[in-house]
Amino acid sequence: MADGAALTEPRLVRWLLTGAALAFLGVFLFVPLALVFAKALADGFGAYVEAIREPVALAAVRLTLTAAAIAVPVNLLFGLAAAWSIAKFRFPGKNLLITLIDLPFSVSPVISGMIYVLLFGAHGIFGPWLQAHDVKIIFAVPGIVLATIFVTSPMVARELIPLMQSQGNDEEEAALTLGASGLQTFFRVSLPKIRWGLLYGVVLCNARAMGEFGAVSVVSGHIRGATNTMPLHVEILYNEYQFSAAFAVASLLALLALVTLAIKSVIEWRTAR
Repeated sequence: MADGAALTEPRLVRWLLTGAALAFLGVFLFVPLALVFAKALADGFGAYVEAIREPVALAAVRLTLTAAAIAVPVNLLFGLAAAWSIAKFRFPGKNLLITLIDLPFSVSPVISGMIYVLLFGAHGIFGPWLQAHDVKIIFAVPGIVLATIFVTSPMVARELIPLMQSQGNDEEEAALTLGASGLQTFFRVSLPKIRWGLLYGVVLCNARAMGEFGAVSVVSGHIRGATNTMPLHVEILYNEYQFSAAFAVASLLALLALVTLAIKSVIEWRTAR
C-alpha cells in the first residue's frame, strides 16, 4: 500500500464529513448571523441608522471600544511576558503561575465581577479609602476596564505558551552565542516565530473584550450613556421590547467582530506575500 493511500479516506466519507461540518456552521453560525441582520433591518434602513446614531448607543460603542483598546495591549504584554517566562525558564512556582493564568477560564465572569465589587465597592475592602479620596472604580469606567482585563487575560498567554514550548530554545541560544543581545534575540528570532500565534491570541482577546457581558454587567451599574457597553445596551433594549434597535446594535457588534477577523486575514495575506 502506498504511503498516501493510508491517509486517504473514501470519497463518501470525505463528503459526509465536509457536509456535516458545513451543516453545523450553517445552523449555529451563518443562519443566526443572518437573522441578526434581518431583524435589525426589519423596520427599514432609516430606523437601523437611527438606532445606531442614538447618543446612548454611541456612548455604548465608545465605551466598548475604549475597554477593548485598553485590555488588549495590557493582555498582549502580559501574555508575552508570561509565555516567555514559562516556556524559556525554570523557576519555583511555575505550575502555580500556569494555574493562575487559567483561573479566568474556570471562574464564572459574574463571580469575577463580584470579586471586584467586594474589593472596590462602597462596602468593600478598599471602598472606604476610595470614597475618602473621591476615586470611583465600581459603577464607573475603571471597573469595566478591570473586569474586561481579567476575563480576557488568558487569551494571549494560552495561545503562546504551548507554541513557544514546542519551538524550544535552540535558535535563541544560537543567537546569544553569536553575540546577539536579549532584545535582538527577542525581536529578530523569537517574535517572528510566534507572530501568528500572537496575532490569533490578540484577535481572540479583542473579540472577548468587545463581547464580554457577565463581569461587566456586575460592575457597570447599568448607567445609560455612562457605563453601559454594547452587550449591556442590547440587553436593555431587548428587555424594553425595542427589538429592532436591539438587533441593530447587536449587528454592529457582529460587524466589529467580522472586521477584526478581516484585519487578521489581511495581515496574514500581506505577510505571506
